[in-house]
Amino acid sequence: MSHRKKDTDYLAISARIRAMENKLLTRERMDRMIEARDGAEAMKLLAECGYNESAGLDGALAQARAQVFKDMEQGAPDPRLVEVFQIKYDYHNAKAILKAQAMGSDPERLLLAGGRYDPAALWDGWKREALSGASEVFKKTMEQAKEALAEGGDPQRADLILDRACYGEMAQLAQELKSPFLQGYVKLAVDVANLRAAVRVHRMGREGEFLRQVLLPGGNVSEGAIAAVRGDALGEVFRSGPLAQAAELGAKLAQPGGESLTAFERECDNALTAYLAAARRIPFGEETVIGYLYAKEQEFTAIRAIFAGRAAGLDGDTIRSRLRETYV
Repeated sequence: MSHRKKDTDYLAISARIRAMENKLLTRERMDRMIEARDGAEAMKLLAECGYNESAGLDGALAQARAQVFKDMEQGAPDPRLVEVFQIKYDYHNAKAILKAQAMGSDPERLLLAGGRYDPAALWDGWKREALSGASEVFKKTMEQAKEALAEGGDPQRADLILDRACYGEMAQLAQELKSPFLQGYVKLAVDVANLRAAVRVHRMGREGEFLRQVLLPGGNVSEGAIAAVRGDALGEVFRSGPLAQAAELGAKLAQPGGESLTAFERECDNALTAYLAAARRIPFGEETVIGYLYAKEQEFTAIRAIFAGRAAGLDGDTIRSRLRETYV
Protein backbone atom coordinates (compact mmCIF):
# COMPACT_ATOMS: atom_id res chain seq x y z
CA MET A 1 0.00 0.00 0.00
CA SER A 2 1.23 3.48 -0.85
CA HIS A 3 1.84 5.77 2.13
CA ARG A 4 1.51 9.51 1.89
CA LYS A 5 4.74 11.41 2.52
CA LYS A 6 4.79 13.86 5.43
CA ASP A 7 4.80 17.59 4.66
CA THR A 8 8.14 17.91 6.45
CA ASP A 9 9.66 15.49 3.92
CA TYR A 10 9.28 18.33 1.44
CA LEU A 11 11.25 20.95 3.38
CA ALA A 12 14.36 20.84 1.16
CA ILE A 13 12.60 20.76 -2.21
CA SER A 14 10.12 23.44 -1.08
CA ALA A 15 12.99 25.79 -0.19
CA ARG A 16 14.55 25.19 -3.62
CA ILE A 17 11.24 25.85 -5.36
CA ARG A 18 10.74 29.14 -3.54
CA ALA A 19 14.10 30.27 -4.93
CA MET A 20 13.29 28.94 -8.42
CA GLU A 21 9.97 30.82 -8.44
CA ASN A 22 11.95 34.05 -8.66
CA LYS A 23 12.88 33.08 -12.23
CA LEU A 24 9.32 32.37 -13.35
CA LEU A 25 8.01 34.49 -16.19
CA THR A 26 6.18 37.45 -14.65
CA ARG A 27 3.65 39.67 -16.41
CA GLU A 28 6.30 42.40 -16.63
CA ARG A 29 8.73 40.03 -18.38
CA MET A 30 5.96 38.94 -20.74
CA ASP A 31 5.28 42.57 -21.65
CA ARG A 32 8.95 43.13 -22.43
CA MET A 33 8.96 40.07 -24.71
CA ILE A 34 5.80 41.25 -26.47
CA GLU A 35 7.26 44.71 -27.05
CA ALA A 36 10.74 43.49 -28.06
CA ARG A 37 12.07 45.00 -31.30
CA ASP A 38 12.56 41.61 -32.95
CA GLY A 39 12.67 37.87 -32.31
CA ALA A 40 16.32 37.94 -31.29
CA GLU A 41 15.64 40.48 -28.55
CA ALA A 42 12.64 38.45 -27.36
CA MET A 43 14.89 35.36 -27.13
CA LYS A 44 17.45 37.32 -25.09
CA LEU A 45 14.71 38.28 -22.65
CA LEU A 46 13.71 34.62 -22.48
CA ALA A 47 17.32 33.72 -21.67
CA GLU A 48 17.06 35.95 -18.57
CA CYS A 49 14.57 33.40 -17.22
CA GLY A 50 17.09 30.58 -17.65
CA TYR A 51 16.23 29.36 -21.16
CA ASN A 52 18.90 28.26 -23.63
CA GLU A 53 18.88 31.05 -26.21
CA SER A 54 21.11 29.15 -28.66
CA ALA A 55 18.69 26.19 -28.89
CA GLY A 56 15.94 28.17 -30.62
CA LEU A 57 12.41 28.39 -29.25
CA ASP A 58 11.36 24.74 -29.64
CA GLY A 59 14.68 23.44 -28.37
CA ALA A 60 14.75 25.87 -25.45
CA LEU A 61 11.25 24.86 -24.32
CA ALA A 62 11.97 21.12 -24.71
CA GLN A 63 15.19 21.42 -22.71
CA ALA A 64 13.50 23.47 -20.00
CA ARG A 65 10.62 21.01 -19.65
CA ALA A 66 13.00 18.05 -19.42
CA GLN A 67 15.07 19.86 -16.78
CA VAL A 68 12.03 20.76 -14.67
CA PHE A 69 10.77 17.18 -14.67
CA LYS A 70 14.26 15.86 -13.87
CA ASP A 71 14.76 18.34 -11.00
CA MET A 72 11.38 17.53 -9.46
CA GLU A 73 11.79 13.76 -9.90
CA GLN A 74 15.15 13.88 -8.15
CA GLY A 75 14.14 16.33 -5.44
CA ALA A 76 10.59 15.32 -4.55
CA PRO A 77 10.20 12.64 -1.86
CA ASP A 78 7.69 10.93 -4.17
CA PRO A 79 8.67 11.35 -7.84
CA ARG A 80 5.26 10.09 -8.95
CA LEU A 81 3.98 13.64 -8.43
CA VAL A 82 5.73 14.51 -11.69
CA GLU A 83 3.93 11.75 -13.59
CA VAL A 84 0.58 13.49 -13.17
CA PHE A 85 1.92 16.28 -15.38
CA GLN A 86 3.63 13.90 -17.83
CA ILE A 87 0.63 11.70 -18.60
CA LYS A 88 -1.01 14.19 -20.97
CA TYR A 89 2.05 14.18 -23.24
CA ASP A 90 1.83 10.40 -23.62
CA TYR A 91 -1.82 10.61 -24.62
CA HIS A 92 -1.16 13.50 -27.00
CA ASN A 93 1.47 11.31 -28.66
CA ALA A 94 -0.94 8.37 -28.79
CA LYS A 95 -3.46 10.55 -30.67
CA ALA A 96 -0.78 11.77 -33.07
CA ILE A 97 0.49 8.25 -33.77
CA LEU A 98 -2.95 6.72 -34.35
CA LYS A 99 -4.17 9.52 -36.63
CA ALA A 100 -0.93 9.55 -38.63
CA GLN A 101 -1.06 5.79 -39.00
CA ALA A 102 -4.67 5.93 -40.20
CA MET A 103 -3.64 8.51 -42.82
CA GLY A 104 -0.46 6.67 -43.82
CA SER A 105 1.79 9.54 -42.71
CA ASP A 106 4.65 10.01 -40.25
CA PRO A 107 3.72 11.55 -36.86
CA GLU A 108 7.29 12.57 -35.95
CA ARG A 109 6.80 16.35 -36.20
CA LEU A 110 3.64 16.13 -34.07
CA LEU A 111 5.20 14.15 -31.21
CA LEU A 112 6.05 15.96 -27.97
CA ALA A 113 8.78 15.17 -25.48
CA GLY A 114 7.94 15.40 -21.78
CA GLY A 115 5.89 12.27 -21.22
CA ARG A 116 6.73 9.14 -19.27
CA TYR A 117 7.56 7.36 -22.51
CA ASP A 118 10.07 8.45 -25.14
CA PRO A 119 7.98 9.54 -28.16
CA ALA A 120 10.33 8.09 -30.80
CA ALA A 121 10.44 4.73 -28.98
CA LEU A 122 6.67 4.83 -28.62
CA TRP A 123 6.19 5.29 -32.35
CA ASP A 124 8.82 2.69 -33.24
CA GLY A 125 7.35 0.10 -30.85
CA TRP A 126 3.81 0.74 -32.06
CA LYS A 127 4.83 0.35 -35.73
CA ARG A 128 6.50 -2.98 -34.97
CA GLU A 129 3.56 -4.11 -32.81
CA ALA A 130 6.08 -4.54 -30.02
CA LEU A 131 5.23 -1.67 -27.68
CA SER A 132 7.20 -2.13 -24.47
CA GLY A 133 7.86 0.00 -21.42
CA ALA A 134 4.38 1.53 -21.37
CA SER A 135 1.73 0.65 -18.80
CA GLU A 136 -0.84 -2.00 -19.61
CA VAL A 137 -3.60 0.60 -19.31
CA PHE A 138 -1.89 2.80 -21.88
CA LYS A 139 -1.27 -0.05 -24.34
CA LYS A 140 -4.83 -1.37 -24.00
CA THR A 141 -6.26 2.11 -24.53
CA MET A 142 -4.22 2.64 -27.70
CA GLU A 143 -5.56 -0.66 -29.05
CA GLN A 144 -9.14 0.35 -28.24
CA ALA A 145 -8.70 3.74 -29.91
CA LYS A 146 -7.15 2.06 -32.97
CA GLU A 147 -10.16 -0.27 -33.22
CA ALA A 148 -12.54 2.70 -32.94
CA LEU A 149 -10.76 4.41 -35.83
CA ALA A 150 -10.82 1.24 -37.91
CA GLU A 151 -14.51 0.57 -37.28
CA GLY A 152 -15.91 3.97 -38.13
CA GLY A 153 -13.02 6.23 -38.96
CA ASP A 154 -14.28 8.68 -36.35
CA PRO A 155 -11.29 10.46 -34.76
CA GLN A 156 -13.56 12.08 -32.16
CA ARG A 157 -14.52 8.66 -30.74
CA ALA A 158 -10.87 7.61 -30.62
CA ASP A 159 -9.96 10.88 -28.88
CA LEU A 160 -12.69 10.32 -26.28
CA ILE A 161 -11.34 6.85 -25.47
CA LEU A 162 -7.86 8.30 -25.00
CA ASP A 163 -9.09 11.31 -22.98
CA ARG A 164 -11.04 9.08 -20.58
CA ALA A 165 -7.96 6.97 -19.98
CA CYS A 166 -5.73 10.04 -19.61
CA TYR A 167 -7.84 11.62 -16.86
CA GLY A 168 -8.46 8.18 -15.36
CA GLU A 169 -4.72 7.58 -14.98
CA MET A 170 -4.28 11.05 -13.47
CA ALA A 171 -7.09 10.43 -10.96
CA GLN A 172 -5.77 6.97 -10.06
CA LEU A 173 -2.28 8.32 -9.43
CA ALA A 174 -3.60 11.21 -7.31
CA GLN A 175 -5.54 8.68 -5.25
CA GLU A 176 -2.50 6.42 -4.82
CA LEU A 177 -0.46 9.42 -3.67
CA LYS A 178 -3.18 10.22 -1.09
CA SER A 179 -2.93 13.88 -1.96
CA PRO A 180 -6.18 15.83 -1.45
CA PHE A 181 -4.62 18.85 -3.19
CA LEU A 182 -3.68 16.81 -6.27
CA GLN A 183 -7.05 15.05 -6.28
CA GLY A 184 -8.73 18.46 -6.21
CA TYR A 185 -6.66 19.58 -9.18
CA VAL A 186 -7.57 16.51 -11.25
CA LYS A 187 -11.28 16.90 -10.42
CA LEU A 188 -11.18 20.55 -11.44
CA ALA A 189 -9.29 19.67 -14.64
CA VAL A 190 -12.10 17.22 -15.51
CA ASP A 191 -14.70 19.93 -14.81
CA VAL A 192 -12.83 22.30 -17.12
CA ALA A 193 -12.69 19.67 -19.89
CA ASN A 194 -16.41 18.96 -19.49
CA LEU A 195 -17.42 22.62 -19.45
CA ARG A 196 -15.41 23.24 -22.62
CA ALA A 197 -16.96 20.17 -24.26
CA ALA A 198 -20.50 21.23 -23.28
CA VAL A 199 -20.08 24.73 -24.71
CA ARG A 200 -18.68 23.36 -27.98
CA VAL A 201 -21.39 20.71 -28.34
CA HIS A 202 -24.14 23.28 -27.80
CA ARG A 203 -22.50 25.56 -30.37
CA MET A 204 -22.74 22.64 -32.81
CA GLY A 205 -26.48 22.53 -32.14
CA ARG A 206 -26.20 19.10 -30.54
CA GLU A 207 -26.92 17.99 -26.99
CA GLY A 208 -28.66 15.16 -25.11
CA GLU A 209 -27.15 11.73 -25.72
CA PHE A 210 -24.32 13.07 -27.88
CA LEU A 211 -23.22 15.37 -25.05
CA ARG A 212 -23.43 12.55 -22.50
CA GLN A 213 -21.06 10.50 -24.63
CA VAL A 214 -18.33 13.14 -24.72
CA LEU A 215 -18.40 14.10 -21.02
CA LEU A 216 -15.74 12.65 -18.74
CA PRO A 217 -16.34 11.03 -15.34
CA GLY A 218 -14.53 12.05 -12.17
CA GLY A 219 -15.25 15.77 -11.86
CA ASN A 220 -16.90 17.74 -9.06
CA VAL A 221 -19.95 18.25 -11.28
CA SER A 222 -21.56 15.05 -12.61
CA GLU A 223 -21.92 14.35 -16.31
CA GLY A 224 -25.68 13.96 -15.80
CA ALA A 225 -26.05 17.43 -14.28
CA ILE A 226 -24.16 19.02 -17.20
CA ALA A 227 -26.06 17.09 -19.87
CA ALA A 228 -29.44 17.86 -18.29
CA VAL A 229 -29.40 21.63 -18.90
CA ARG A 230 -29.58 23.83 -21.97
CA GLY A 231 -26.43 25.61 -23.06
CA ASP A 232 -27.63 28.97 -21.76
CA ALA A 233 -28.13 27.41 -18.30
CA LEU A 234 -24.60 26.04 -17.84
CA GLY A 235 -23.86 28.84 -15.39
CA GLU A 236 -26.43 27.36 -12.99
CA VAL A 237 -24.66 23.99 -12.87
CA PHE A 238 -21.26 25.47 -11.99
CA ARG A 239 -22.54 28.42 -9.95
CA SER A 240 -21.16 27.33 -6.55
CA GLY A 241 -17.69 26.30 -7.70
CA PRO A 242 -14.45 27.82 -9.00
CA LEU A 243 -15.74 27.70 -12.60
CA ALA A 244 -18.71 29.99 -11.92
CA GLN A 245 -17.31 32.91 -13.92
CA ALA A 246 -16.13 30.74 -16.81
CA ALA A 247 -19.49 28.92 -16.95
CA GLU A 248 -21.46 32.19 -17.00
CA LEU A 249 -19.37 33.36 -19.94
CA GLY A 250 -19.64 29.96 -21.65
CA ALA A 251 -23.43 29.94 -21.27
CA LYS A 252 -23.65 33.18 -23.26
CA LEU A 253 -21.60 31.63 -26.06
CA ALA A 254 -23.21 28.16 -26.09
CA GLN A 255 -25.33 28.49 -29.20
CA PRO A 256 -24.64 28.11 -32.92
CA GLY A 257 -22.96 31.20 -34.32
CA GLY A 258 -21.73 32.38 -30.92
CA GLU A 259 -18.83 34.80 -30.58
CA SER A 260 -15.18 33.84 -30.13
CA LEU A 261 -14.34 31.48 -27.28
CA THR A 262 -10.99 33.17 -26.49
CA ALA A 263 -12.17 34.91 -23.30
CA PHE A 264 -14.05 31.79 -22.16
CA GLU A 265 -10.99 29.56 -22.66
CA ARG A 266 -8.90 32.06 -20.71
CA GLU A 267 -11.35 32.02 -17.78
CA CYS A 268 -11.25 28.22 -17.67
CA ASP A 269 -7.46 28.22 -17.45
CA ASN A 270 -7.52 31.05 -14.90
CA ALA A 271 -9.70 28.91 -12.61
CA LEU A 272 -7.06 26.16 -12.65
CA THR A 273 -4.33 28.72 -11.97
CA ALA A 274 -6.26 30.20 -9.04
CA TYR A 275 -6.65 26.73 -7.49
CA LEU A 276 -2.98 25.81 -7.87
CA ALA A 277 -1.66 29.25 -6.90
CA ALA A 278 -2.92 28.46 -3.38
CA ALA A 279 0.26 26.37 -3.11
CA ARG A 280 2.26 29.60 -2.83
CA ARG A 281 0.66 30.23 0.57
CA ILE A 282 1.84 26.86 1.87
CA PRO A 283 5.44 26.99 3.22
CA PHE A 284 6.31 23.36 2.50
CA GLY A 285 4.64 20.16 1.35
CA GLU A 286 3.63 18.32 -1.83
CA GLU A 287 1.57 21.37 -2.83
CA THR A 288 4.71 23.38 -3.58
CA VAL A 289 5.90 20.75 -6.09
CA ILE A 290 2.47 20.46 -7.73
CA GLY A 291 2.08 24.23 -7.95
CA TYR A 292 5.53 24.74 -9.44
CA LEU A 293 5.04 22.03 -12.06
CA TYR A 294 1.80 23.68 -13.16
CA ALA A 295 3.43 27.13 -13.12
CA LYS A 296 6.14 25.94 -15.52
CA GLU A 297 3.58 24.31 -17.84
CA GLN A 298 1.65 27.58 -17.85
CA GLU A 299 4.88 29.46 -18.59
CA PHE A 300 5.69 27.27 -21.60
CA THR A 301 2.18 27.90 -22.97
CA ALA A 302 2.53 31.66 -22.49
CA ILE A 303 5.90 31.75 -24.25
CA ARG A 304 4.51 29.88 -27.25
CA ALA A 305 1.52 32.24 -27.39
CA ILE A 306 3.77 35.31 -27.33
CA PHE A 307 6.13 34.07 -30.03
CA ALA A 308 3.26 32.77 -32.19
CA GLY A 309 1.48 36.11 -31.86
CA ARG A 310 4.61 38.03 -32.80
CA ALA A 311 5.21 35.75 -35.80
CA ALA A 312 1.62 36.33 -36.95
CA GLY A 313 2.10 40.09 -36.75
CA LEU A 314 -0.47 40.59 -33.99
CA ASP A 315 -0.36 43.80 -32.00
CA GLY A 316 0.65 43.75 -28.34
CA ASP A 317 -2.85 44.16 -26.93
CA THR A 318 -4.18 41.24 -28.96
CA ILE A 319 -1.36 39.00 -27.73
CA ARG A 320 -1.99 40.09 -24.13
CA SER A 321 -5.68 39.27 -24.47
CA ARG A 322 -4.74 35.64 -25.17
CA LEU A 323 -2.52 35.24 -22.13
CA ARG A 324 -3.70 33.62 -18.91
CA GLU A 325 -3.32 34.80 -15.32
CA THR A 326 0.21 34.14 -14.10
CA TYR A 327 1.17 31.93 -11.16
CA VAL A 328 3.43 34.69 -9.76
